[in-house]
Amino acid sequence: MVDNNIHKNNMKIYIGSDHAGFELKEEIKKFLLEKGYFVEDKGAFQYQAEDDYPDFIRPVAEAVSKDPENSRGIIFGGSGQGEAICANRVKGVRAAVYYGGTVHIAELSREHNNSNILSLGARFLHSDEAKTAVDFWLRAKFAGGRHQRRIDKIDKA
Repeated sequence: MVDNNIHKNNMKIYIGSDHAGFELKEEIKKFLLEKGYFVEDKGAFQYQAEDDYPDFIRPVAEAVSKDPENSRGIIFGGSGQGEAICANRVKGVRAAVYYGGTVHIAELSREHNNSNILSLGARFLHSDEAKTAVDFWLRAKFAGGRHQRRIDKIDKA
């Protein structure tokens, strides 16, 4: 289910990346701004080969967890796996990984899992592929119902 009426001006998108995802982060940031989203970049702000992804990913996750109704996060790394693990350590965050294949995986992570952070594997994605996945993910709407029941069970654990 896609929500084509998403209120872009009310949605804040936090982004963050280490060195491996830096270039893709910059491309997606420009893409989001052109689409009218409000974007807050949590870094890295320049390419540094020795940086550590938790320094940039955790601030994104913390920001999203403080306002889950009006914000989402997009994080970037080589595979996106470590970044998602880091983000998922923050209470209230549901980070899903996308590193290629059908973009409907990203869409389903919103519809069925109410993911609020999308973790992109920059070493496995072309820019256009990442933009398409981000677009599908941002427009997808949580289906609720039995899916909410399942999220509630996860939150109780």
